[in-house]
Amino acid sequence: MTRNYQICTECIMDTSDPSITFDEKGVCHHCSDFNKYVKPNWHPDSNGRKELEKIVEKIKIDGRKRDFDCLLGMSGGMDSSYMLHMAVNEWGLKPLVFHVDAGWNSELAVKNIECMVEKLKVDLYTEVINWEEIKDFQLAFFKSGIRELDIPQDHAFIAMVDKFAEKYKIKYILNGGNFSTECVMPPREWLYYGTDIKFIKDIHGKFGTIPLKTYPFVSVLKHKLYLKYLKGIQNIKPLNYVPYIKKDVVRILADNYDWREYPQKHFESRFTKFFEGYWLPEKFGIDMRRIQLSSLILTGQISRNEALSIVEKPAYNPEKIAEEFEYIAKKLNISVDELRSYFNAPNKTFRDYKNSEWFFVLGARIMKAAGLERAVRR
Repeated sequence: MTRNYQICTECIMDTSDPSITFDEKGVCHHCSDFNKYVKPNWHPDSNGRKELEKIVEKIKIDGRKRDFDCLLGMSGGMDSSYMLHMAVNEWGLKPLVFHVDAGWNSELAVKNIECMVEKLKVDLYTEVINWEEIKDFQLAFFKSGIRELDIPQDHAFIAMVDKFAEKYKIKYILNGGNFSTECVMPPREWLYYGTDIKFIKDIHGKFGTIPLKTYPFVSVLKHKLYLKYLKGIQNIKPLNYVPYIKKDVVRILADNYDWREYPQKHFESRFTKFFEGYWLPEKFGIDMRRIQLSSLILTGQISRNEALSIVEKPAYNPEKIAEEFEYIAKKLNISVDELRSYFNAPNKTFRDYKNSEWFFVLGARIMKAAGLERAVRR
């Protein structure tokens, strides 16, 4: 049964999210979840700053005899760039700054990273993922027909953070995740869990052509439980403790580091730009700008009308999309016709492959009940 179109009266989330629900006033569950789970636990004020000062002091004490007292993954995006600025200039920390090169860096991302590390005088550690392996992995996901094409890249980032923390015995990971620009979470029907090893290995097993001998994998149990509760590695989101307003942050980074803003969140990766800007909305009807802009609406950084005017236009440049297809196809060593054939193939979902959805849902519910996670991902 086809559902009648409806859009939230407060944010711009709509029935492109198949699990969305609305109350009698037309307000969606994303908005009510924000008011119920986020607002009561989010304090980007003097209280938050005091709490952050305690955390920073503990990091300094624990790392006083070490070269590095914390770990910071650097993508060149706004969140990681501002966090590096704050960590060094405001909090006086000694971060081990590392970057994972999965082969899709934009020129702008490379420049933004370079200007940040040079002006802050920090060393940058770069881990390059085996291109032949990740290329094969990426192609397997295209062939599978599912929407989660970014998993091969994202999973490598997650795994390498954990690897660096273990390797250098660093107890604190600074995570750029924040409520201010990310309080609306992607529905599970939009993007499935990127740490479901059963799922991602089933896809590569069916469509991959070479063994992934060096590609870094990490299980959700290791990522969520082993490292935190047995190894004592803490994942800290310091941007939740301070005011974090997008327009102010862009200005600070531009003025201090000649940092340049991207057209859209996550567009520091050429692949993600193509994937979120074109592939998702045109093939699957999913516009990631809806969660990004809805987050800014809920945190008072943009008006609903302004957000609506933004999503009226495509996230990609129609005059340049043919060039984007050529770039992606050439990088993957396939023809443009082959790439377009994947676009025109029947759509599949994660449920068409082996997966551990039940385990993730159960785990999220347990974590929420224990107060360790703010909400069950829908």
